[in-house]
Amino acid sequence: MIERVYRRAAAARGISRVVVATDDERIARTVRAFGGEAMMTNPAHESGTDRVAEVARQLDTELVVNAQGDEPLLAPEAIEQVIAPMLGDPSIVMGTLGSPLDEAHDLSNPNVVKVLVDGRGFAIYFSRAAVPYRCQATILGTSVLKHVGMYVYRRDFLLALAALPRTPLEQAESLEQLRALEHGHRIKVVYTRYQSVSVDTPEDLEHVRRLAADGRLT
Repeated sequence: MIERVYRRAAAARGISRVVVATDDERIARTVRAFGGEAMMTNPAHESGTDRVAEVARQLDTELVVNAQGDEPLLAPEAIEQVIAPMLGDPSIVMGTLGSPLDEAHDLSNPNVVKVLVDGRGFAIYFSRAAVPYRCQATILGTSVLKHVGMYVYRRDFLLALAALPRTPLEQAESLEQLRALEHGHRIKVVYTRYQSVSVDTPEDLEHVRRLAADGRLT
């Protein structure tokens, strides 16, 4: 799975280097075995943001993309979409993706993160709960989206964000992006039709395996 994500990230236009940040030597060995690049990080990190920031300190780049290693359906085009607003607007310091929400299956699933979006396309809140109250995704449209766990940061902002203390909502929801919102920073949410599956449970893994067996995992 990690090799698949690595190669799909490398295929995105605008990506000049792909590095796997990990504190597990087994993952690092696997990445190096298929010719990829891995960097060992501090095992004490409590979020992917903090882990990626450790690697970013060693990089000379304007933008840093954080693609999750458990997203085997990651589309290179989705990476290109999340980068695009950052290239055109220097005031945007952080971006992420939101895709159509399946009201019947996603709203009550705590493993599916929901993002509320304002009229200018910036995040209002992220939650594992069914929000807002009496939410009807089909009526609200792009105001409530399924969050796709991929981020792009301006490098300087990422380093500053990682230096901030963890926040109450971040800890309550176990969602690292809430740290940015609680400290008053905006997150641009780019709408995408590219669907992804975060492999968080054994059921998710079986779902992805079925897609592969059916030839739908391209």
